[in-house]
Amino acid sequence: MVQKYQRSNMLLAFITLLGVVALVALAGFLLLREGEVVIQGQAEATEYRVSGKVPGRILELRVTEGQRVQKGDTLAILDTPDITAKMEQAQAAKAAASAQNRKAIKGARSEQIEGAYELWQKALAGVTIMEKSFTRVNNLYNKGVMSAQKKDEAEAQYKAAVATAKAAESQYRMAVNGAEREDKQAAQSLVDRAQGAVAEVESYLKEGVLLAPATGEISEIFPERGELVGSGAPVMTLTDLSKMWVTFNVREDLLKELKKDSLVEAIVPALDNKKVTLKVTYLKDLGSYAAWKATKMTGTFDARTFEVRATPVKPVEGLVPGMSVLIE
Repeated sequence: MVQKYQRSNMLLAFITLLGVVALVALAGFLLLREGEVVIQGQAEATEYRVSGKVPGRILELRVTEGQRVQKGDTLAILDTPDITAKMEQAQAAKAAASAQNRKAIKGARSEQIEGAYELWQKALAGVTIMEKSFTRVNNLYNKGVMSAQKKDEAEAQYKAAVATAKAAESQYRMAVNGAEREDKQAAQSLVDRAQGAVAEVESYLKEGVLLAPATGEISEIFPERGELVGSGAPVMTLTDLSKMWVTFNVREDLLKELKKDSLVEAIVPALDNKKVTLKVTYLKDLGSYAAWKATKMTGTFDARTFEVRATPVKPVEGLVPGMSVLIE
């Protein structure tokens, strides 16, 4: 009786062991079998970092984070006192150059012209007197009454009077004709240079008003009103939601259906698993920092990862950057 009881216990233990082995095998099969592959990506959009060329202090912020703006809208105004001072200097330089240019074009004043004319006439009168004196002295010299030295002195004085008259005439002609062509060109060049300086400063002043480079949504504002921002420092970020795409990082053995220009179906969990159609536009190997081997001893290979970008065929309402997008 005891032996029969022992055999029954052994049989029960054996059956229990078989059951446990079967359960473990079933669990291993269910856990180790390859499940359905899901490729997860993230929605992204074009971002603009709004900044100015010149440093300044935030005078006014006309938008808030999350606000929708149109291209060309005023986003912020910078206070740039240094540029304002440079504008005053440039305008003063332009005014001075313009005055010099007008003077060169107009020529000498009427009083200067009249004075030059009078000096010329005075010089001509001197020539007449010197000519008569030289004629008398020369006649006396020919008669032997006057010495050769006196005759030479009178002739020199006459020639000097003629030269003085010519110089006076040149001064008069110059006063009447105004500045030379080269002087006028130089004066005009100074005006042009001053105008260029004014235009340059005006362009810097325009940079004090930050405008929206595209239609989109203000995603982030960095400084507060009254803070100082440097040249080129981003003031805010604008996201253009009309230019969106989805980025996936895909193992190369899963690229079979993700060829360039191919269409794939995906779902957006945040939009109640809404289905969207994407067009693959970009594939690029992400590279590897480790040594790449073509094969392994096990017969498998080192699969590389590729960046895949796909754009929605149609605009997806409610899709914003950061949302997950899944491809099964």
